[in-house]
Amino acid sequence: MKTMTCRQLGGPCEHQHHGATADDVIKAQDRHLKDAAKAGDTVHLPAHEEMKGRWRHPKRSLGWYRDTKAAFAALPEG
Repeated sequence: MKTMTCRQLGGPCEHQHHGATADDVIKAQDRHLKDAAKAGDTVHLPAHEEMKGRWRHPKRSLGWYRDTKAAFAALPEG
């Protein structure tokens, strides 16, 4: 199990996401950003819009995805 923060994934806060894979923490970040946007948190809106854009245009977002997977792989277990 590894941990990445919202900020490490492109967001504005230190909320921690835990997962066995990079995809686990990416999905947790997506849920976090959606929930924050629904709650009216304007600080998270730019990151939420970026996340929506990544899902709409996955080929353009491969660089972000590869970078995130590499950052996750470099993290210690814990």
